[in-house]
Amino acid sequence: MSNVVTITGVKKLYKMGSEIVAALNGVDLKIDSGEFVALMGPSGSGKSTLMNILGCLDRPTEGSYKLLDKEVSRLSDDELAGIRNKTIGFCYQNFNLLSKLTSLENVELPAIYAGFNKTERRKMAMAALEKVSLADRAEHLPSELSGGQRQRVAIARAIAMKPAIILADEPTGNLDTKSTVEILQIFRDLHAGGSTIILVTHEPDVAQSADRQILVKDGKITKDIITASTDERIDII
Repeated sequence: MSNVVTITGVKKLYKMGSEIVAALNGVDLKIDSGEFVALMGPSGSGKSTLMNILGCLDRPTEGSYKLLDKEVSRLSDDELAGIRNKTIGFCYQNFNLLSKLTSLENVELPAIYAGFNKTERRKMAMAALEKVSLADRAEHLPSELSGGQRQRVAIARAIAMKPAIILADEPTGNLDTKSTVEILQIFRDLHAGGSTIILVTHEPDVAQSADRQILVKDGKITKDIITASTDERIDII
């Protein structure tokens, strides 16, 4: 497998009054193509900072971040925006759907920003909605959908451009148990189809869906566990 993510010696420092606080303090991480990784950590652990760097939403103060073997830690804002649009598919706890757009139109948005014509982007969006079993709700507004259906639209939007990484930030945080089970099954199906998924969660039960669990604490990765089977785990730190 090839590395999709290679992070080396990453630090993120903030000035708090006269003190320098390290949100991340020397993080090394590799994620291979096709992995399903759960990123966990308590509030203040550095988990959100690491997620923002992985998603090219922020830059490290020190260290290297290579995405598909390309150094991205020092790119311009415009270059980072292009990577976010074409290389990373985002899925958020609050769905982030535009209320006045239909499901299909919401899913089309990344392709619009990337410059695809109407025929191309409609085809891509419908294919993505079909993958999450929501093609029959293509013309519905978000207000006409359940929470689980809204999250499925958000996942469809995330996968429409066939990104190198799907970055899901607490995607089940606003869902009931039944919808949570359905959404996690979609992620498992996407993983089985070859997608690389980074699932950010504070819920151990949700993290169990992933094949690898990474714990961030005090700005460092303190545990990195691969699930070898239902009964065996391998600690790779």
